[in-house]
Amino acid sequence: MSITVNRVSRYGARCLSTASEAVKSNNAGVPANSILFSMIQPTGKIHLGNYLGAINNWKNLQQSSSEGCTYIYGIADLHAITVPSKAEVLRKNRHEVVASILAAGLDENKCILYQQSSVPEHTELSWILTCLTSMGQLNRMTQWKSKSLQASSSSIFDDKVLGNTKAGLLCYPVLQAADILLYKSTHVPVGDDQAQHLELCRSIASTFNHTYQTGFFPLPKTLLTPSKKILSLRDPSKKMSKSDPDPNACIYVTDDPKTIMQKVRRAVTDSIQGPITFDPENRPGVSNMVNIIASLRNSTVQETASYLSFVKDHKQLKDVLSEFLIEEFKPKRHLFDKLLTDKSYIEQICTKGTIKAREIASRNIASVKSVVGFD
Repeated sequence: MSITVNRVSRYGARCLSTASEAVKSNNAGVPANSILFSMIQPTGKIHLGNYLGAINNWKNLQQSSSEGCTYIYGIADLHAITVPSKAEVLRKNRHEVVASILAAGLDENKCILYQQSSVPEHTELSWILTCLTSMGQLNRMTQWKSKSLQASSSSIFDDKVLGNTKAGLLCYPVLQAADILLYKSTHVPVGDDQAQHLELCRSIASTFNHTYQTGFFPLPKTLLTPSKKILSLRDPSKKMSKSDPDPNACIYVTDDPKTIMQKVRRAVTDSIQGPITFDPENRPGVSNMVNIIASLRNSTVQETASYLSFVKDHKQLKDVLSEFLIEEFKPKRHLFDKLLTDKSYIEQICTKGTIKAREIASRNIASVKSVVGFD
């Protein structure tokens, strides 16, 4: 174990000089004065997949910002109620996700951080855009099918499927488009699983501009998250999820070192001996661990597989992964615990963000209403 710790420590010292360069490369295509927008659903404490897939990317984009860029990050609590949710659970989750975001290192002074439901202009614009969106477009979306437990081949035009699908779940991609377009966002950091929804957003924006003969809405560009999808530690055929019935499948930013080591120790690997390789098809469990380490190192999976050449077996690989996770999350866990005890501070941050968000949203929705003829 001492060998692993020394390897990680030596790497940690030299990675400081290269991490910012890697981040700049990720943000190289974002010009000055861009508007970057992204959201995360309030599912409570954020797990490793949330952290690497969204929050850490937000932080890195902030740190490597081009001149005059605006960063708008929302808690998608309106989207959260498209599936059944108890009020007390939603309140708790809204508080915890903001605490997690701040603990992860997002600087609230460099961005707008707010709760979606506190800005009513989101739903105003959503209705206007819904009137321009066809049922066929919504039917082709995949996430409403998975969230309503329908087969991927299901169609909303099937009476049985129609009866089992809530309108909010079917239409939430339009609300998602409204979220983005309300701020005239130019860039949206997303993972691969959201790319389809961003394409719909671009289509809706184009339809609005064509219908009303205007160029009001820019067509937002995709900023794909550098990290690959983080998979379940226990079943690497599916992504890491808080809803996984196996408690060892998911690592939280707030997990203590002992818990992290226990979960990683129980992670699925394979029977292949020898050098560590990145081979998702034949070695999904090992490849998932390589991917996690790569994301924490701000490097590619190929570079990380080469870096791990000193690793002799699966146990040592798990030791390395545990050390990286413990070092990454230790300060964040302590800050999260402090933030949870200061609810008023969390509310203060969100209130400040809401004021800034509404300044932009109210101005833009007024322009939209004028274009549509509501003035």
